[in-house]
Amino acid sequence: MHYRRLGRSGLKVSEISLGAWVTFANQVQEKAAGDLIHAAYDAGINFFDNADVYANGQAETIMAQAIKGLPREALVISTKVFWPTMPGPNGRGLSRKHISESINASLKRLGLEYVDLYFCHRFDPDTPVEEVVFTMNDLIHQGKILYWGTSEWDASQIVMAYAAARQYNLIPPAMEQPQYNMFHRKRVEMELQPVIKEYGIGLTTWSPLYYGVLSGKYNDGIPAGSRASLEDMSWIRDRITPERVAIVQQLTSLAGDFGVTTAQLAIGWLLRRKEVSSVITGATRPEQLDDNLAAAEVVEKLTDEVLEYIEQVLGNLPEAE
Repeated sequence: MHYRRLGRSGLKVSEISLGAWVTFANQVQEKAAGDLIHAAYDAGINFFDNADVYANGQAETIMAQAIKGLPREALVISTKVFWPTMPGPNGRGLSRKHISESINASLKRLGLEYVDLYFCHRFDPDTPVEEVVFTMNDLIHQGKILYWGTSEWDASQIVMAYAAARQYNLIPPAMEQPQYNMFHRKRVEMELQPVIKEYGIGLTTWSPLYYGVLSGKYNDGIPAGSRASLEDMSWIRDRITPERVAIVQQLTSLAGDFGVTTAQLAIGWLLRRKEVSSVITGATRPEQLDDNLAAAEVVEKLTDEVLEYIEQVLGNLPEAE
């Protein structure tokens, strides 16, 4: 396992991490989650991602049980705040009230005294960015969080947060968590890139396989037991278009030439980017975890010629995201 600095911070995170979204409490229950996290830790993964809204808080509760027995100081645990998790008009957003109450609730569910990374899960237009920065700064001084960052914020919104931190001598955001994969790249590569470079923001990217499409498992239809087959996952089925499947089939052929899986090719394609601190992966079975972990070996195979071919293949998608 290789470890990368979280942007310009001194924190080092495993370049491949394990996330709880969609899987924990939905497809993976307590014992299986514990087995996955312990297997991931044994393989060198130290970063485990979560959020207060995942499975209505159950994902945090399951992770609390899963990390038992592991040394806390060796783990990098994250969670997030923004989406509705409490009743009333103040039960969502990034007000000082909701952030303060949410971090306390998350820490209780996780069974922790602090989280290493705390993300603002979306930008809140109803809360002054200064209020958000001051609140995050306070939480760091209270010892409840170590680093704070953003998720799916626009470049201009990150700049505002950074400016507020500089103006008031507060701790600025250290990381951004965007969706980034072969089918969803415009925002990172064109919009966020200048901000990442200017402020040293570390990226912890999510959905490296575009909701599983880039794994190749939907090349011949939707298999039973897959996420897309679940009744409440129609939004994933909407993304499995004939155009995307045709592209993935070509990528699968390329991966076969290298003796790797399609998923490994897609994750390796992300790992070649130095601004990516960690690629957050999901898994429901140990073999999926093992497959993801082997993606690091693909990077050296991605020569300029191979990358150019991949660009040509991806260019067949009618509209780039």
